[in-house]
Parts: sequence; structure tokens; C-alpha cells
Amino acid sequence: MISPRNAALLVVMTAAALGSWYLARSDRSGDSDAQPYDAVHRGYYLKSARILGTGENGDLLYEIDAERAEQQTDKRIEFTDVRIRYSPGSAIPWTVNADAATLSEDSPRITLRGHVRATSNADSAENETEIRTQYLELDPERFVAETDQRVQIRIGARSLTATGMLASLNDDRIELKSNVRGKIAP
Repeated sequence: MISPRNAALLVVMTAAALGSWYLARSDRSGDSDAQPYDAVHRGYYLKSARILGTGENGDLLYEIDAERAEQQTDKRIEFTDVRIRYSPGSAIPWTVNADAATLSEDSPRITLRGHVRATSNADSAENETEIRTQYLELDPERFVAETDQRVQIRIGARSLTATGMLASLNDDRIELKSNVRGKIAP
């Protein structure tokens, strides 16, 4: 026979066990709603990234080197510390550097921002062309660079500034849009 004291102890222990089971169960159901990771796909990122762009025939046309490349949720890739070079086989002697760039999946244009510098790799320093601006849109497949912002252009010892520019990189032609000022030395 169980003594009244042991019966009371058994009832208290059973109630404590049921109470702790209930609390543990209700606490666990709250944890199942909160996942330990974010289920949303965040894309990828690359350090010391090298992206290759091909032309219509599938041959290498240009390459993008960047300190970091990160895929965003809105189908674009953000680059930092960027350099874009045309392949030697394309015969386009231009290199473009910038602090940041954006490449959208639905557009062939690359948007470059921050200390953008495009240079032609001319045979001599007097024929080298350098374009500087804070914003530039580059269509590497059509060899076109364009901006509506202030641009500085240096060709050898000659220099020009303007607001807006359209450059055709495959035939080394630059069209300035407005507010053109320059220094032409003999």
C-alpha cells in the first residue's frame, strides 16, 4: 500500500513531468516557425572574379576582372574595383576601369560608376586617349561607351572637357554632346 505522503509526492512529480513536457513542446513549436537560415535565395558572390563575355560567334570578346562580384535578387550583378578589357583577337585597344559596375540580365550594357577611366592602348604616348568621368554606360558587344555627365578627354597633350559623350571604341571616334572646352597645344 502506498502511504499518503508517497501518493502526494507521486502526484506532484507527475504534474511536474507533465508541465515540463507541455512547456518544452510549446517552446519547440515556436522554434519550428523560425528557421535557422534565411530561405530566400541570396545569389552568389565571388572574390577576385573574372567574367568572360563572348561575341555572336562564341569567341572571347571581352573580360571583366573585379575584386568582388555579387548577384542581386533583381537579376543583376554588382561589381567592385572593376577592369574591363577587350580580347586581343577583337582588335579593340581599350581598357575601362571603375570603382563599381552593374550588369543586368536583361541588358547588354554595363553601367560603370565612380572614377571611371577608359584608356586606349595606343602605340605611343602622344596618341594615347584617356576618358574620365563619374558615370559611363558601356555596350561591349557594340563597342559603344556613353555618358550624359561631365567628361574629361585627354589625347596626348591635348585635353577637352564636355557634358555628355558618345564614343565608338572600334573606330576610335568620340562625339561630345555639349559645353565643350579644350586646350589644344601644338
